[in-house]
Amino acid sequence: MKNPARSAPVHAPRVPARTSRASARAPRTVVRALLAAALALAAAACGKDGSPPVKGPAQDALPTYTVNEDFRLPDSPTWVRAERRGYFVVGAKEDQPFLGERDPASGEFTGFDIEIARMMSASLGLDPDRIRFKTIASANRETALQNGQVDFYVGTYTINDNRKKLVGFAGPYYMAGQGLLVRKDETEIKGPEDLSGKRVCSASGSTPYQRIRDDFPEADLVAYDSYSVCVDNLLTYQVDAVTTDDAILIGYAAKVPEELKVVGKPFSEEPYGIGVPREDNALRFALDDALEERQKNGDWKRAYEATLGLSGVPAPEPPPIDRYPAG
Repeated sequence: MKNPARSAPVHAPRVPARTSRASARAPRTVVRALLAAALALAAAACGKDGSPPVKGPAQDALPTYTVNEDFRLPDSPTWVRAERRGYFVVGAKEDQPFLGERDPASGEFTGFDIEIARMMSASLGLDPDRIRFKTIASANRETALQNGQVDFYVGTYTINDNRKKLVGFAGPYYMAGQGLLVRKDETEIKGPEDLSGKRVCSASGSTPYQRIRDDFPEADLVAYDSYSVCVDNLLTYQVDAVTTDDAILIGYAAKVPEELKVVGKPFSEEPYGIGVPREDNALRFALDDALEERQKNGDWKRAYEATLGLSGVPAPEPPPIDRYPAG
């Protein structure tokens, strides 16, 4: 493992590339009793994380990523700080099945977004097993990047023009679309046009929340900091639907298919990007290059199949990267 305090010479000697992955652990078995226990906890504790129960990819099924030992990016102040400490601090979500989920017992993060962060770290020369993931709520992402709390952010972060005024974006690395999650026995809600008078839950500060508020004002909209609380409330009949990106909803439905389903067709386009500090164009462009490389060499598809692919939805074509100019 590299010394966190090592210098970054321009002409570093070549060191053999390495691969990295934490030791394998067996996937947790999900049983009906765990769901019942989680629901009881949610009812008693106002929607704590854990319902539905954690059900993530097996560690030994995840890809490994070759670390680019020769990589240097002296024009990026973010990269220089990370290289000196020996690891990236990455903002992420902790309650999105198969995308970004944290095991409350081990503290370990898993999911497609987590794998994107890991392969980016390897491409940028730092051991992905040393990443420090930090949970950041949707409403606090821009502030976390602006204040240097995280080096970059990978967590179902939709690229849009308003956010580009505050932060930079590499990518997109995935194209999602807003959808609706309902209980299995729900028959009245088939799409957003059916939400009038229905209690609909989403995350504070999220794009899906804003779209329902603006485009479907007759819905009774409620918001929490995390989607897991929304799903808890859906399972306990406190709300009628949860809305966010279909990739997130597919993951929740896949965990308890006897209880939940995704209805209708996606009614938006949500390009997921990697958030970076707005002025750090060197880092943004380097991440664009890394994403393109990992798509070409098959790592992107392997990461998808080991995470989101477990939901049964086959890997789509990754969207074209938007290399918008500095400014």
